[in-house]
Amino acid sequence: MTENSADSHPEKRRIVSSRHLAEGEGWELSELEFGLIIVFNAFSRWMTRCMAAAGQADLSPLDILILHNVNHRGRDKRLSDICFLLNIEDSHTVNYALRKLLKAGFLVSEKRGKEVFYRTSDVGSTLCEAYRDVRRQCLLEGLPASDMSGPDLREFASKLRALSGQYDQASRAAASL
Repeated sequence: MTENSADSHPEKRRIVSSRHLAEGEGWELSELEFGLIIVFNAFSRWMTRCMAAAGQADLSPLDILILHNVNHRGRDKRLSDICFLLNIEDSHTVNYALRKLLKAGFLVSEKRGKEVFYRTSDVGSTLCEAYRDVRRQCLLEGLPASDMSGPDLREFASKLRALSGQYDQASRAAASL
């Protein structure tokens, strides 16, 4: 390779969605953000297609995330629990999804004092199991053994959680400007 190749000039091989955000110091974060945009959209598409293959084509990515979260560990969840665990600030969107899942028969609710608790119905639990089976067949069995291993995936997940904290802090700072 020559001195003028793309390898010796990483700025020439930047893959970003917004060039104006990739100027100067910290351009690598713009490259990461573009990767997050792409993976978010691919993951959203995957969730809806996996759920359709599991037998329910009418759920949005948020509906699917909430259904799985409510099903998690078989414990009843409140709206605030779901929002906290999924890091969703707009509780109205979660509440709308909960009503949709209740109406479809995938969840049941129980009022205890002033709080409403949600849990998956038998139909909802069965749907989550069907989703898990499709996921195993189409995603897990398709991952080559040479790609990231379990420990690599756990480390990557840990770094993503830490990065979410950085974005949360930055969003609080931006709200105070």
